[in-house]
Amino acid sequence: MEIKTVQNIDSTEVLVINKFEGEKTSQELVNTFVVEKDNFEGKFGQTYLIHTLGKISADKILVVGFGKREEFDHNKMREAVAKAIKKLNQIKAKKAIFDFDVNCDYGKSATLGAMIADYAYDKYKSEKVHHLDEISFTKFSEEDVEEGKIFGEAMKFTRDLANTPAQIATPAKLAEIAQNIEGVETRIFEKPEIERMGMGAYLAVGQGSVNPPKFIHMKYTGLNPKKRIAIIGKGICFDSGGLDLKPAASMLTMKDDMSGASCVLGVMQALTKLKPELEVHGIIAACENMPSGASYKPGDILTAKNGKTIEVDNTDAEGRLTLADALCYACELGVDEVIDIATLTGACMVALGTVASGIMGNSEELISKLISTAKDSGEIYWQMPMFKEYFDSLKSDIADMKNTGSRYGGASAAGLFLKEFVTDNVKWAHIDIAGTAYLEKPQKEFIAGATGAGVRTLLNYLSK
Repeated sequence: MEIKTVQNIDSTEVLVINKFEGEKTSQELVNTFVVEKDNFEGKFGQTYLIHTLGKISADKILVVGFGKREEFDHNKMREAVAKAIKKLNQIKAKKAIFDFDVNCDYGKSATLGAMIADYAYDKYKSEKVHHLDEISFTKFSEEDVEEGKIFGEAMKFTRDLANTPAQIATPAKLAEIAQNIEGVETRIFEKPEIERMGMGAYLAVGQGSVNPPKFIHMKYTGLNPKKRIAIIGKGICFDSGGLDLKPAASMLTMKDDMSGASCVLGVMQALTKLKPELEVHGIIAACENMPSGASYKPGDILTAKNGKTIEVDNTDAEGRLTLADALCYACELGVDEVIDIATLTGACMVALGTVASGIMGNSEELISKLISTAKDSGEIYWQMPMFKEYFDSLKSDIADMKNTGSRYGGASAAGLFLKEFVTDNVKWAHIDIAGTAYLEKPQKEFIAGATGAGVRTLLNYLSK
């Protein structure tokens, strides 16, 4: 779908306009036949399609309810445009012009809403989903629309990769993608190098798979960087649970266990276009957690990069083991901040469902900034507690800690586990997207499947 800006409303297939509650629209035809006769109120999310019968230069008018003007914001713009795009695709429209009675600074959110709603993962289907050929926005600046496209393309890339079957999206494939990002320095560490770096926790997780691990380090350097930030994405390309095998039903969507890695790859691609004045390191410890004669076992003792020892209590608590070594590596880079994003715990999903992602860390300042940025970006982050008592369930009689413990407070315990691998001089935040990265049914502007969780928030945070 091509997205443009136009100055004037030319003839088009569908003209999309808005209606605020208690106000008339910009089209008298709509005010007469839709508002007055059919009592269309314009409540948020309502739509009404009218055939113009040649009375104006558009074949049809789609009216989108914006709700009360005083309650309208960027998030509602994104959702309203998404609603309109879904309706336009439903009627198999090809071209549309959006002419909204709003301020001119909504271009980015409108564009992003259009791209989120136009998404479909139909690569392996014989019959493809219908997409609009072209939409145009009046009033919005080309600059805002172009920025919205960058965000939308990053989300599409992330969703595509997280939706890709694990037979294709292997650790080697993630490494190949990273190496092909223009404007980013990329280094791929192979298994012998990972061993020399002492990443015993990460290596243990991947040792049962025939696909070798790939440790990926990408580096973006902007002009006159004012801060150095590392973003780490959990890169378990498929999670069977290892020897503590998952039930079959729980394994069906485990191709998405690299959603954090997909997010980091999408963000790194977009940074080269947004060009923030930062130094950003994108880090992924990619591997597969598979059962075999070579798999790591419950009761094994692993030694992480910082020398701390871990008793394996459950091989299905593998993500935190890979992140432990990735966090050690990131802190050694001399960065100011580290943000990791991961489909980490079922406990977080139980607590927050598919509505919000959990966040915790060692810096209230960083956590608050990310929560605020997420809200402005259309995502919800909810801070989880990190009381030291949660670590009690991770205590081991024969090692520094276990990799999992009680079923209660699991998300917080996982956060405290990760904290053991972050140095005190680095501000750190952990984002648990277990419930928000992949949807089993449509929600708001998203269809079922991968959502690209975290992309909008991280891009807005890094490009501020």
